[in-house]
Amino acid sequence: MMEFVRKQLAEFSLEAHDLYLNQSVPYLDGPPDPLQFHRDWVAPNKPCIIRNAINHWPALSRWTPEYLREKVGSKVISVAVTPNGYADAINGDRFVMPEERQMSFSSVLDIIEGKAEGGGVFYVQKQCSNLLQELPELTADVEEHVPWMSTALGKLPDAVNFWLGEAKAITSMHKDHYENVYCVISGEKHFILLPPTDRPFIPYGVYQPAVYHQQEDGKFEVINQADSEKVPWIPLDPLNPDLEHYPQYRQARPLHCSVKAGEMLFLPSLWFHHVRQSHGCIAVNFWYDMEYDIKYNYFQLLEALCEVPRST
Repeated sequence: MMEFVRKQLAEFSLEAHDLYLNQSVPYLDGPPDPLQFHRDWVAPNKPCIIRNAINHWPALSRWTPEYLREKVGSKVISVAVTPNGYADAINGDRFVMPEERQMSFSSVLDIIEGKAEGGGVFYVQKQCSNLLQELPELTADVEEHVPWMSTALGKLPDAVNFWLGEAKAITSMHKDHYENVYCVISGEKHFILLPPTDRPFIPYGVYQPAVYHQQEDGKFEVINQADSEKVPWIPLDPLNPDLEHYPQYRQARPLHCSVKAGEMLFLPSLWFHHVRQSHGCIAVNFWYDMEYDIKYNYFQLLEALCEVPRST
């Protein structure tokens, strides 16, 4: 019976690739019509990169280190600090979160520009609408929502996030329950994407949560959060997959794409993604809550079925 389930899950994923998924991430050459975008990309849950949709944002030309120092240099913001660039990622048998440090924006720029040594890897990645909450002075240089996307979805974003970090800062493979519009202001972002239908090939484990803490000598310790519930997370690194431990990943079909300055990625809800960036890359993303409809319902069933073979 379990072998039959495994076989059906694999065929389910392969059929999705044959029927409707693209072999690469397509490009659109301008801001789309909202209804057409919903029909072509949101409803079928497919990613695309959109060019020439944020050319009118002043941020594309304004957001130099000099301008940012002048505008928000004294503002204190939340910064994720890790020893290796991996925040919210598996380290051994633990799910380790970054040290959240309060720093002035100028001090972060000093580290990124090589004017100061931080002794770790620094990433502005606080995903709590930090652009609006911590850096409201910059919102006039962008938009508080993407008008055609808000029309397509019939809602405003739940969060607008600001991202700035070093090249060593990496986002480990995960998924979100959001329709994500990810806009690169400067530099470029490198994404590895896997559709929700590839879930049968993506390994999960359950891990003790912990947090990094930088000690006075500069070394990092890992502090267990003993009272917290264990966290389900993906242990596999798609840059160097351990196929001996996770042979099922051989059947996955990841898409690789780079999003350059002035471009935006539509990353549909429930898509697995791993993210790298050029040094000093700046981005803004908009999180629109997904619809908890039959698509979500079916994905929950898929998740449950993927756990069956490993639990017997």
